[in-house]
Amino acid sequence: MKTLRLIYRLSFFALYTLFIVLRIWLLGAILGHDIRRAMRIRRRWARRLLRVMGIRIVVHGTPPDYPCLIVGNHRSYLDPIILLRDVDAYPVAKAELAGWPIIGKGARMAGILYVQRESAASRSDTLRLIDRRIQAGFPVIIFPEGTTSDLPGTLPFRRGGFQLAARSGFPVVPVAFCFANPADYWINDDTFAGHAVRRFGEKSIDIQLFWGPAMHGEDADVLMGDARAWIEERLQAFTSAK
Repeated sequence: MKTLRLIYRLSFFALYTLFIVLRIWLLGAILGHDIRRAMRIRRRWARRLLRVMGIRIVVHGTPPDYPCLIVGNHRSYLDPIILLRDVDAYPVAKAELAGWPIIGKGARMAGILYVQRESAASRSDTLRLIDRRIQAGFPVIIFPEGTTSDLPGTLPFRRGGFQLAARSGFPVVPVAFCFANPADYWINDDTFAGHAVRRFGEKSIDIQLFWGPAMHGEDADVLMGDARAWIEERLQAFTSAK
């Protein structure tokens, strides 16, 4: 049963994603590129995809519908898709994702900002793009740990996004991902194929998602500390309640 479920889900993932990418491209070619239209299509894709893949999400709090910087702890490659089911935002992702078949091209057309984390120039360029997108009225999603982890709390946060928020005066909204089963974390050198084979045959992957309050501040370090503390409090409370 697990094998059949896995085959069905991976086939659906590939074919449905290809269909959505072609739809966004075709509509753009006929009607002109419209990022908000592409994001609406992307949201429907995320909701249906997660449901078929057995991702069960319990949401606490209210997702932001205003321009802001969304910051979250990072557990898996599913994290941006989970957020995009509820917000029309620009996620920031590693440049390597651009090379993924189908999804890399589609992600760029539907609104994604790629960054080469090892490049200072790329990080600076990405911060400028984040500022422009938020000023244009969109939320932007970052994972300030810079990579996934299986720690009880979080890795140290990188300051760049918080410096930008403090300087430009837009709010930071923390979000905490709490996975019921640590086996669903994608960490270290775990590949998409390897993780998919091990986990996507399971009946469900259960996640609780906690949206925090909008945070404002002119001191980047205080803003970063407050956001990280809020996320770690949610992670600790979730672990204690299990």
